[in-house]
Amino acid sequence: MKLLTFLDAQGARRLGLMVDDDGLIDPVEAGGDPAIFADAIAFIRAGEAGRAAARALIQTAPRRALAGVRLAAPMIPTTILCSGSNYRAHNAEKANAPLSGQEPEFFVKTGDCVIGPEDPILHDPVLTRKLDCETELAVVIGKPGRHISVADAPDHIFGYTIVNDVTARDRQVRRNADGFTWYELGRGKAFDSSAPLGPVIVTADAFGDPQAAMLRTRINGELRQQSSTADMIWSCADLVHFFSVNFTLRPGMVILTGTPAGTAWSSDAELGGRWHPAPGLVAATRYCEPGDIVESEIEGIGILRNPVARA
Repeated sequence: MKLLTFLDAQGARRLGLMVDDDGLIDPVEAGGDPAIFADAIAFIRAGEAGRAAARALIQTAPRRALAGVRLAAPMIPTTILCSGSNYRAHNAEKANAPLSGQEPEFFVKTGDCVIGPEDPILHDPVLTRKLDCETELAVVIGKPGRHISVADAPDHIFGYTIVNDVTARDRQVRRNADGFTWYELGRGKAFDSSAPLGPVIVTADAFGDPQAAMLRTRINGELRQQSSTADMIWSCADLVHFFSVNFTLRPGMVILTGTPAGTAWSSDAELGGRWHPAPGLVAATRYCEPGDIVESEIEGIGILRNPVARA
């Protein structure tokens, strides 16, 4: 099952069900319970009752063509829990902090960072002159819990989506005269338009193995990142366990799982980048600038496309 959010003729957000990759059902218009189908988080909280109602509508409800429909971010998460330095190849291409690769690098983004498909990523030179992009598999929490074991973690996952972890590298990466590196993950990671999210949420049963998904980033058509999620150090289940030690995980929370090699950082020697050539990948010659088009793709979910625009 694939969930999306679209804008109606008045510009209001409405939950939709994607069918056959090119069709859309408006569940409320089709007679579904408005309390269940109010938005993605309400639907997730409804649990199996919501999924059963959606399955029934998919069998019987009229559908419209998806072409021409304006999509928004499929959900606005209550909290975005982020884990950095979680791909082995990414750690090999950058200047690492002391704990990189030893434990997940814990930082937070908020719903204020979220934008949807085709919304602009804002390039603000007051904030950064090194705007970078990172395609990431995002875990959508479906069932609340705290101190969740790795074995039980899949029971708490509703599904998956794509998030582009847009980063201000010159705010994030700090180095002293002795070459010591540390990360400032607040100003470097959390800012307006730093979390493009979408285009859909795919339920866990439809997505399959989250540790066997192919991920790609293209900028202006150039392939910058391409990797399997199998290169993660900590799996999606590991990260659910990790973050549940700090927080009671609740429906509406999202966990970011890190990004693979191929960021613009890898070509930035000033910040400790170490580009490693890989078949098919194009090394970045600069960071993102207004006018660029960023495409974040994960097989089984789709392509999240965003232009970069002046703030």
